[in-house]
Amino acid sequence: MTEETKQKIVNYLSSHQWMNLGTADRSGKPMVHTMAFASDGATVYFVTDKNTHKVADIMDNPNVAYTVDDDDVQVMQITGVQMQGKASLVTDGEETNKAFKLMAKKYPFMADMPSNPDNVFFKVEPAQAYYLDYSKGFNHRDFMTF
Repeated sequence: MTEETKQKIVNYLSSHQWMNLGTADRSGKPMVHTMAFASDGATVYFVTDKNTHKVADIMDNPNVAYTVDDDDVQVMQITGVQMQGKASLVTDGEETNKAFKLMAKKYPFMADMPSNPDNVFFKVEPAQAYYLDYSKGFNHRDFMTF
């Protein structure tokens, strides 16, 4: 793990709005979910309704993967993050408050949303990642473990 690659990942996560979160149900059937997220270093947080498909998947299998990238780029200018990690329900009140503050800072409209008892926060702690930078060559990826 190089500090330079880690910092590129941290910066990329903090400057992008959406992730594509991959989960798998107990039978192994995959699903991808487009999610708003906020990051604290290389750890990401998201909020969702507790009755969603993704919550059931994560509770059965906490191993997840996600990508963060730009949708409209030239092929040789692609940059992005591909991450594998472990998702967990945030149950600690202090950490929930931290996650909410991170989300509200990134998405100011959230600060004015009414509280919803069905909403829960999750965090994804990084395990392995690739930082994509095609400006260095087609399919260039820097790999790191956390």
